[in-house]
Amino acid sequence: MSRLVKTLKIAVLTAALIAPIAGTATATAATYPVKDEKLTANPLYAAGALPKAECAEHKMRRGDRLNQARKYLDGVIGCLEKTWQQHLAGAGLTYKKVKVEHVKKFPKKWCEFETGKIDSQGYYCAETGTIAFQVGKTWLDDASDLWMFHFAGYMYGHHVQSLVGIERAYQDAPYRNKSELNEQIRRRSLQAECLSGAFTKSVWPMKGRTAKDWKKLLSVQEGDARGEVRELGTTSNIRHWIKQGYATGDPKSCNTWAAPSAKVA
Repeated sequence: MSRLVKTLKIAVLTAALIAPIAGTATATAATYPVKDEKLTANPLYAAGALPKAECAEHKMRRGDRLNQARKYLDGVIGCLEKTWQQHLAGAGLTYKKVKVEHVKKFPKKWCEFETGKIDSQGYYCAETGTIAFQVGKTWLDDASDLWMFHFAGYMYGHHVQSLVGIERAYQDAPYRNKSELNEQIRRRSLQAECLSGAFTKSVWPMKGRTAKDWKKLLSVQEGDARGEVRELGTTSNIRHWIKQGYATGDPKSCNTWAAPSAKVA
């Protein structure tokens, strides 16, 4: 059985989520079952729904938009920390605070990963438990959009996967070819999308937000570049998992590892 190198890093570039893998993803969905119970029956799924809480978004004021956007992301991460700490620690699961970095521009290599050249991007390094943001014009054009809120939740979702052993189990999971590898990458990424949706449910409604904001977020999933990145799932499946997490607020509904291949295509 051949094994391509899997990475511990997750790269998230602007509106496109690009997973650093060897080779180009194919459109063929693998049909093999995922057998590792650390993935399919992880204790995270039995911990119940996330606790209800309030999350006050940092208000974007006039002036230094870069500083305001960074404060916005930091504020959302703070809300994520409170929710996930209570949830994981309450269930007897491992919790460790995430580290956050803001950079003006990423070096060519960060966490041993070759970074992108676009103006706005974010990375999660599982080896150090660090989320790093580079906020540029692309994000600043509409820094108050709910997409940035979801983006922070998505990034933190990868931190949760690392804390509960899903990331390590993913790294160790065998595969026969690129098609199976790409499906595993999609399962991991779509689970993080779902966990972000579950977090949003736990703090919804939010002051100053309406159902219109939520619908706008989902409409973005239809038109952005993520739907073109086969490693990370079709647009419809990305939207499906976000909505699934939001519908229940429970990580149990985010078990992409036990889902049919069609749902993680």
